[in-house]
Amino acid sequence: MTVAQLINHTKSTAFSFELLPPLKGNSIDRVFNTIDALIEFNPLFINITSHRSEETFVSVGNGLYERKIERKRPGTVAMAATIMQKYNVKVVPHIICSGFTRTQTQQALIELNNLGIHDILVLRGDKGGMDKFYKPAEGGNANAIDLAHQVTDLNAGKFIDGSMGNPLDTPFAFGVAGYPEKHDEAPNLDADFYWLKKKVEAGAEYIVTQMFFDNQKYFDFVNRCRAEGITIPIIPGLKPITFMNQATVLPKIFHVDIPEDFAKEMRKCKTDEAVTRVGIDWCTMQAKDLIKNGVPIVHFYTLMATQSVREVAKAVY
Repeated sequence: MTVAQLINHTKSTAFSFELLPPLKGNSIDRVFNTIDALIEFNPLFINITSHRSEETFVSVGNGLYERKIERKRPGTVAMAATIMQKYNVKVVPHIICSGFTRTQTQQALIELNNLGIHDILVLRGDKGGMDKFYKPAEGGNANAIDLAHQVTDLNAGKFIDGSMGNPLDTPFAFGVAGYPEKHDEAPNLDADFYWLKKKVEAGAEYIVTQMFFDNQKYFDFVNRCRAEGITIPIIPGLKPITFMNQATVLPKIFHVDIPEDFAKEMRKCKTDEAVTRVGIDWCTMQAKDLIKNGVPIVHFYTLMATQSVREVAKAVY
Protein backbone atom coordinates (compact mmCIF):
# COMPACT_ATOMS: atom_id res chain seq x y z
CA MET A 1 0.00 0.00 0.00
CA THR A 2 1.06 3.60 -0.53
CA VAL A 3 1.67 5.98 2.37
CA ALA A 4 -1.76 7.56 1.81
CA GLN A 5 -3.43 4.14 1.78
CA LEU A 6 -1.61 3.13 4.96
CA ILE A 7 -2.80 6.32 6.63
CA ASN A 8 -6.38 5.51 5.67
CA HIS A 9 -6.01 2.03 7.19
CA THR A 10 -4.36 3.22 10.41
CA LYS A 11 -6.77 3.43 13.34
CA SER A 12 -4.48 5.37 15.68
CA THR A 13 -1.78 7.98 15.23
CA ALA A 14 1.25 6.38 13.60
CA PHE A 15 4.96 7.11 14.01
CA SER A 16 7.47 7.99 11.27
CA PHE A 17 10.86 9.65 11.08
CA GLU A 18 13.46 11.10 8.72
CA LEU A 19 17.09 10.07 8.19
CA LEU A 20 20.08 11.61 6.44
CA PRO A 21 22.49 9.55 4.32
CA PRO A 22 25.95 9.46 5.93
CA LEU A 23 28.59 11.94 4.82
CA LYS A 24 30.73 10.71 1.94
CA GLY A 25 33.22 8.14 3.21
CA ASN A 26 31.41 7.53 6.50
CA SER A 27 29.87 4.25 7.58
CA ILE A 28 26.15 3.56 7.32
CA ASP A 29 26.31 2.11 10.84
CA ARG A 30 25.17 5.41 12.37
CA VAL A 31 22.04 5.22 10.22
CA PHE A 32 21.44 1.66 11.40
CA ASN A 33 21.94 2.76 15.00
CA THR A 34 19.23 5.39 14.59
CA ILE A 35 16.81 2.87 13.11
CA ASP A 36 17.65 0.29 15.78
CA ALA A 37 16.80 2.88 18.44
CA LEU A 38 13.41 3.67 16.91
CA ILE A 39 12.20 0.56 15.08
CA GLU A 40 10.30 -0.72 18.14
CA PHE A 41 7.75 2.06 17.62
CA ASN A 42 6.69 0.45 14.33
CA PRO A 43 7.29 3.36 11.94
CA LEU A 44 4.73 3.63 9.18
CA PHE A 45 7.56 4.79 6.93
CA ILE A 46 11.10 6.17 7.05
CA ASN A 47 12.01 9.23 5.00
CA ILE A 48 15.51 9.42 3.52
CA THR A 49 16.76 12.86 2.56
CA SER A 50 18.55 13.75 -0.67
CA HIS A 51 21.18 16.44 -1.04
CA ARG A 52 22.40 18.47 -3.98
CA SER A 53 25.99 18.70 -5.12
CA GLU A 54 27.79 21.70 -3.70
CA GLU A 55 30.23 24.01 -5.43
CA THR A 56 33.45 24.95 -3.68
CA PHE A 57 36.67 26.63 -4.78
CA VAL A 58 40.00 25.02 -3.89
CA SER A 59 43.31 26.86 -4.02
CA VAL A 60 45.73 25.46 -6.61
CA GLY A 61 48.50 27.92 -5.84
CA ASN A 62 49.70 31.19 -7.34
CA GLY A 63 46.47 32.86 -6.21
CA LEU A 64 44.39 30.60 -8.49
CA TYR A 65 41.35 28.60 -7.47
CA GLU A 66 39.75 25.59 -9.08
CA ARG A 67 36.01 25.00 -8.97
CA LYS A 68 35.10 21.66 -7.40
CA ILE A 69 31.64 20.10 -7.33
CA GLU A 70 30.87 17.26 -4.97
CA ARG A 71 27.97 15.63 -3.19
CA LYS A 72 28.69 15.40 0.51
CA ARG A 73 25.80 13.00 1.21
CA PRO A 74 25.36 10.67 -1.76
CA GLY A 75 23.55 7.37 -1.70
CA THR A 76 19.86 8.11 -1.09
CA VAL A 77 18.64 5.40 -3.50
CA ALA A 78 21.09 2.77 -2.26
CA MET A 79 20.34 3.59 1.37
CA ALA A 80 16.59 3.34 0.78
CA ALA A 81 17.01 -0.12 -0.74
CA THR A 82 19.31 -1.27 2.06
CA ILE A 83 16.94 -0.12 4.80
CA MET A 84 13.92 -1.66 3.09
CA GLN A 85 15.67 -5.03 2.82
CA LYS A 86 17.26 -5.00 6.29
CA TYR A 87 14.25 -3.79 8.26
CA ASN A 88 11.26 -4.70 6.06
CA VAL A 89 9.85 -1.20 6.47
CA LYS A 90 8.42 1.23 3.93
CA VAL A 91 11.03 3.74 2.80
CA VAL A 92 10.23 7.12 1.25
CA PRO A 93 13.29 8.69 -0.38
CA HIS A 94 13.33 12.39 -1.18
CA ILE A 95 13.49 13.32 -4.85
CA ILE A 96 14.57 16.93 -5.26
CA CYS A 97 15.00 19.46 -8.05
CA SER A 98 17.91 21.34 -6.55
CA GLY A 99 21.22 20.36 -8.12
CA PHE A 100 19.80 17.60 -10.32
CA THR A 101 19.03 17.48 -14.04
CA ARG A 102 15.84 15.93 -15.34
CA THR A 103 17.99 13.13 -16.78
CA GLN A 104 19.49 12.38 -13.36
CA THR A 105 16.03 12.45 -11.83
CA GLN A 106 14.69 10.07 -14.44
CA GLN A 107 17.57 7.69 -13.79
CA ALA A 108 16.95 7.77 -10.03
CA LEU A 109 13.25 7.05 -10.57
CA ILE A 110 14.02 4.14 -12.89
CA GLU A 111 16.41 2.70 -10.30
CA LEU A 112 13.82 3.07 -7.56
CA ASN A 113 11.20 1.40 -9.74
CA ASN A 114 13.56 -1.50 -10.39
CA LEU A 115 14.16 -1.83 -6.65
CA GLY A 116 10.43 -1.93 -5.91
CA ILE A 117 10.40 1.45 -4.14
CA HIS A 118 7.38 3.45 -5.29
CA ASP A 119 6.74 5.98 -2.50
CA ILE A 120 8.70 9.23 -2.71
CA LEU A 121 8.63 12.75 -1.32
CA VAL A 122 8.81 15.37 -4.09
CA LEU A 123 10.63 18.56 -3.10
CA ARG A 124 12.24 21.54 -4.75
CA GLY A 125 15.14 21.49 -2.34
CA ASP A 126 17.30 24.26 -0.96
CA LYS A 127 19.40 26.76 -2.84
CA GLY A 128 23.09 26.06 -3.23
CA GLY A 129 25.34 27.02 -0.37
CA MET A 130 27.02 29.76 -2.42
CA ASP A 131 23.82 31.01 -4.05
CA LYS A 132 21.96 34.07 -2.82
CA PHE A 133 18.79 32.93 -4.58
CA TYR A 134 17.54 29.52 -5.65
CA LYS A 135 18.28 28.54 -9.22
CA PRO A 136 17.60 25.15 -10.80
CA ALA A 137 20.34 23.05 -12.31
CA GLU A 138 20.80 23.49 -16.04
CA GLY A 139 18.42 20.98 -17.58
CA GLY A 140 16.69 20.46 -14.23
CA ASN A 141 13.18 20.96 -12.91
CA ALA A 142 12.51 24.47 -11.69
CA ASN A 143 10.16 23.55 -8.84
CA ALA A 144 8.31 20.73 -7.12
CA ILE A 145 5.33 21.08 -9.46
CA ASP A 146 7.53 20.47 -12.52
CA LEU A 147 9.12 17.53 -10.72
CA ALA A 148 5.70 16.11 -9.87
CA HIS A 149 4.73 16.27 -13.54
CA GLN A 150 7.92 14.41 -14.48
CA VAL A 151 6.96 11.69 -12.00
CA THR A 152 3.40 11.38 -13.31
CA ASP A 153 4.70 11.36 -16.90
CA LEU A 154 6.99 8.46 -16.07
CA ASN A 155 4.09 6.69 -14.37
CA ALA A 156 2.30 6.89 -17.71
CA GLY A 157 5.36 5.63 -19.60
CA LYS A 158 6.53 9.00 -20.96
CA PHE A 159 10.25 9.72 -20.86
CA ILE A 160 11.86 13.17 -20.85
CA ASP A 161 12.90 12.87 -24.51
CA GLY A 162 9.24 12.46 -25.47
CA SER A 163 9.47 8.75 -26.25
CA MET A 164 6.86 6.40 -24.85
CA GLY A 165 7.22 3.13 -23.03
CA ASN A 166 4.83 1.04 -20.99
CA PRO A 167 3.08 2.62 -18.01
CA LEU A 168 4.65 1.52 -14.74
CA ASP A 169 3.07 -1.58 -13.27
CA THR A 170 3.23 0.13 -9.87
CA PRO A 171 3.12 3.91 -10.30
CA PHE A 172 4.99 6.23 -7.98
CA ALA A 173 2.92 7.79 -5.21
CA PHE A 174 4.26 10.95 -3.68
CA GLY A 175 3.89 13.49 -0.94
CA VAL A 176 4.99 17.12 -0.85
CA ALA A 177 6.11 19.66 1.74
CA GLY A 178 3.90 22.19 3.51
CA TYR A 179 4.89 25.20 5.58
CA PRO A 180 2.66 26.13 8.55
CA GLU A 181 4.66 29.35 8.99
CA LYS A 182 5.01 30.08 5.23
CA HIS A 183 7.88 29.17 2.94
CA ASP A 184 10.56 31.80 3.41
CA GLU A 185 10.54 32.66 -0.31
CA ALA A 186 6.76 33.06 -0.58
CA PRO A 187 5.68 36.73 -0.67
CA ASN A 188 2.66 35.99 1.53
CA LEU A 189 0.48 33.17 2.84
CA ASP A 190 -2.00 33.45 -0.03
CA ALA A 191 0.78 32.78 -2.53
CA ASP A 192 2.07 29.90 -0.44
CA PHE A 193 -1.34 28.21 -0.44
CA TYR A 194 -1.75 28.87 -4.16
CA TRP A 195 1.39 26.87 -4.90
CA LEU A 196 0.53 24.18 -2.37
CA LYS A 197 -2.77 23.64 -4.17
CA LYS A 198 -0.88 23.36 -7.46
CA LYS A 199 1.27 20.61 -5.97
CA VAL A 200 -1.83 18.77 -4.85
CA GLU A 201 -3.40 19.20 -8.30
CA ALA A 202 -0.18 17.74 -9.76
CA GLY A 203 -0.85 14.50 -7.90
CA ALA A 204 0.39 14.79 -4.31
CA GLU A 205 -1.35 12.32 -2.01
CA TYR A 206 -0.28 13.80 1.34
CA ILE A 207 1.62 16.72 2.85
CA VAL A 208 4.48 16.59 5.37
CA THR A 209 5.01 19.86 7.20
CA GLN A 210 8.16 21.72 8.01
CA MET A 211 9.03 21.47 11.70
CA PHE A 212 7.12 23.77 14.02
CA PHE A 213 7.16 24.40 17.77
CA ASP A 214 3.70 25.92 18.18
CA ASN A 215 0.89 23.44 17.51
CA GLN A 216 -1.58 26.23 16.85
CA LYS A 217 0.43 27.08 13.73
CA TYR A 218 -0.20 23.52 12.50
CA PHE A 219 -3.92 23.58 13.34
CA ASP A 220 -4.33 26.93 11.59
CA PHE A 221 -2.48 25.54 8.57
CA VAL A 222 -4.74 22.49 8.40
CA ASN A 223 -7.86 24.64 8.71
CA ARG A 224 -6.69 26.92 5.91
CA CYS A 225 -5.89 23.90 3.72
CA ARG A 226 -9.37 22.50 4.23
CA ALA A 227 -10.91 25.89 3.49
CA GLU A 228 -8.89 25.97 0.26
CA GLY A 229 -10.25 22.54 -0.74
CA ILE A 230 -7.08 20.60 0.09
CA THR A 231 -8.39 17.34 1.54
CA ILE A 232 -5.33 15.05 1.55
CA PRO A 233 -3.68 13.98 4.85
CA ILE A 234 -1.41 16.56 6.47
CA ILE A 235 1.40 15.04 8.54
CA PRO A 236 2.92 17.26 11.26
CA GLY A 237 6.71 17.32 11.54
CA LEU A 238 8.39 17.70 14.93
CA LYS A 239 11.98 18.06 16.07
CA PRO A 240 13.21 17.98 19.68
CA ILE A 241 15.74 20.74 20.33
CA THR A 242 18.98 19.28 21.73
CA PHE A 243 21.56 22.09 21.73
CA MET A 244 21.58 25.58 23.22
CA ASN A 245 22.42 27.26 19.90
CA GLN A 246 19.42 25.69 18.15
CA ALA A 247 17.19 28.31 19.75
CA THR A 248 18.71 30.80 17.30
CA VAL A 249 19.98 28.53 14.53
CA LEU A 250 16.73 26.68 13.75
CA PRO A 251 14.60 29.83 13.34
CA LYS A 252 17.25 31.26 11.01
CA ILE A 253 17.62 28.15 8.86
CA PHE A 254 14.03 26.91 8.81
CA HIS A 255 12.20 30.22 9.32
CA VAL A 256 10.14 29.02 12.27
CA ASP A 257 9.21 30.77 15.50
CA ILE A 258 10.08 29.53 18.98
CA PRO A 259 7.14 30.19 21.37
CA GLU A 260 8.11 32.49 24.23
CA ASP A 261 7.22 29.90 26.91
CA PHE A 262 9.64 27.46 25.27
CA ALA A 263 12.33 30.11 24.71
CA LYS A 264 12.05 31.22 28.35
CA GLU A 265 12.69 27.67 29.60
CA MET A 266 15.69 27.32 27.30
CA ARG A 267 17.14 30.62 28.53
CA LYS A 268 17.27 29.12 32.03
CA CYS A 269 19.52 26.29 30.79
CA LYS A 270 23.27 26.44 31.30
CA THR A 271 24.22 23.27 29.42
CA ASP A 272 23.22 21.35 26.29
CA GLU A 273 22.10 18.51 28.56
CA ALA A 274 19.60 20.80 30.26
CA VAL A 275 18.36 22.10 26.91
CA THR A 276 17.92 18.51 25.71
CA ARG A 277 15.64 17.76 28.67
CA VAL A 278 13.57 20.88 28.00
CA GLY A 279 13.42 19.98 24.30
CA ILE A 280 12.16 16.48 25.06
CA ASP A 281 9.49 17.80 27.41
CA TRP A 282 8.28 20.40 24.89
CA CYS A 283 8.23 17.93 21.99
CA THR A 284 6.38 15.39 24.15
CA MET A 285 3.77 18.01 24.98
CA GLN A 286 3.40 18.81 21.27
CA ALA A 287 3.09 15.15 20.29
CA LYS A 288 0.48 14.37 22.97
CA ASP A 289 -1.60 17.37 21.91
CA LEU A 290 -1.40 16.41 18.24
CA ILE A 291 -2.39 12.81 18.99
CA LYS A 292 -5.30 14.02 21.14
CA ASN A 293 -6.48 16.01 18.14
CA GLY A 294 -6.37 12.96 15.87
CA VAL A 295 -3.44 13.62 13.51
CA PRO A 296 -2.73 10.66 11.22
CA ILE A 297 1.01 10.48 11.95
CA VAL A 298 3.56 12.33 14.02
CA HIS A 299 6.70 12.63 11.93
CA PHE A 300 10.06 13.27 13.60
CA TYR A 301 13.22 14.89 12.26
CA THR A 302 16.01 12.88 13.89
CA LEU A 303 19.15 14.83 12.93
CA MET A 304 21.26 14.99 16.11
CA ALA A 305 18.17 14.03 18.11
CA THR A 306 17.74 10.25 17.93
CA GLN A 307 17.73 9.62 21.67
CA SER A 308 15.41 12.56 22.25
CA VAL A 309 12.99 11.24 19.63
CA ARG A 310 13.16 7.85 21.35
CA GLU A 311 12.23 9.38 24.71
CA VAL A 312 9.34 11.29 23.16
CA ALA A 313 8.10 8.16 21.38
CA LYS A 314 8.31 6.12 24.59
CA ALA A 315 6.16 8.75 26.32
CA VAL A 316 3.43 8.93 23.69
CA TYR A 317 3.24 5.53 21.92
